[in-house]
Amino acid sequence: MSQKVWKIGVAGLGTVGGGLLQFLSERPEFAPAGGRVVVTGVSARSRSRPRSVDISGLTWFDDPVALATSPETDIFVELVGGSDGPAKAAVEAALKAGKPVVTANKALIAEHGAELAVLAEAAGVPLLFEAAVMGGTPAVKMLREAMVGDEVKGVAGILNGTCNFILSEMEAKGSAFADVLADAQRMGYAEADPTMDVGGFDAAHKVSILAALAFGCAPNFAAAEIEGITGVDALDIRMARDLGYRIRLIASADISAEGVAVRVHPSLVPEGHPLAETRGALNALFIEGARIGRIFIQGPGAGSGPTAAAVAADIADVMTGARRPVFQAPARDLKPFVAVAPTRRVGKAYLRLLVKDQAGVIAAVSETLAECGVSIDSFLQKPVEDAGGVPIVLTTHAIAESVLTDAINRIEKLPAVLERPRLLRIARI
Repeated sequence: MSQKVWKIGVAGLGTVGGGLLQFLSERPEFAPAGGRVVVTGVSARSRSRPRSVDISGLTWFDDPVALATSPETDIFVELVGGSDGPAKAAVEAALKAGKPVVTANKALIAEHGAELAVLAEAAGVPLLFEAAVMGGTPAVKMLREAMVGDEVKGVAGILNGTCNFILSEMEAKGSAFADVLADAQRMGYAEADPTMDVGGFDAAHKVSILAALAFGCAPNFAAAEIEGITGVDALDIRMARDLGYRIRLIASADISAEGVAVRVHPSLVPEGHPLAETRGALNALFIEGARIGRIFIQGPGAGSGPTAAAVAADIADVMTGARRPVFQAPARDLKPFVAVAPTRRVGKAYLRLLVKDQAGVIAAVSETLAECGVSIDSFLQKPVEDAGGVPIVLTTHAIAESVLTDAINRIEKLPAVLERPRLLRIARI
């Protein structure tokens, strides 16, 4: 019996697209269900750009929409990127034409996932995006498939390798953020414009997708609370270490009776914790289930090989004929995303103050905190050269964020305080 041949159209021939073409040319019969894969058409911004793979024998499409709807495309793979523009238009066109879609585009799924799910389910075709979160580490499949027999309570982890590399290097070398960022750009870990990564937006896209899968709600990137790592100072990393913590960019999603909280913040993680020990460009994630308990996965979150492997795994799922809702429930049954107000969050915190070297400063700060109802857990005063003042660091017991913000506003106005106190959350993990 002859094997079925699946014709693949690939839009986007960057790092991941090139890796995918290389893999499929070497292993066209990789799928366990049988069948053979052949790439028949490609599309990208530039046809003449030098590439590591030969595309001369493939049909070129200037317009990815034309590739998506071509009769020679059985499965459309979108690796263009971006939440709108050509990527969105091509994916919509493919779904409306009844073509299965595989994408690595976290921004597209986080911002338009609900409407795309309606199109996919109406057409009866898969919309798969394993490679959109944690690259080759199977976070999406874990929630979409392995956890369906449980009730997920929350997810938390490190979802951006660029930020983790920068924070790890700052910790190891004692270097300033700007210096390590420049190194990361030279090494290819960070883009020329690193805003999406260091601003926390990339991690927020990813955790918004995980929240939708975990809780059966429509993804809502606009409701995410986002803070990047640009404000993390080498001084904070040193002081946190003296308190027994490391700083990591933590993305989390939790559900409660009030709603869903999706957050991205630089946070203190206790030394020895698996997330504190996740260094370099690795990603890591905890999933909390009501019955299973805690699951931990760790692996590469980007790169040609790992991400292309995740795309190939989704192609294999299409070939098996597996059918699941795009998210944890049919698109028409997705729960509305009710966001929890950030001010109502309760947790422990790290405060770093820079004050004048004079008597009575600590007493004034302590009195202000007490008046606001903030309880101090630990306290550290340590002279630091070239700090421009005396740094004082304290950690609090669990407190509502609105109360803590009020205390910070009042402390900032004290005559001996030289700048607004620096707030970092202590991760609840």
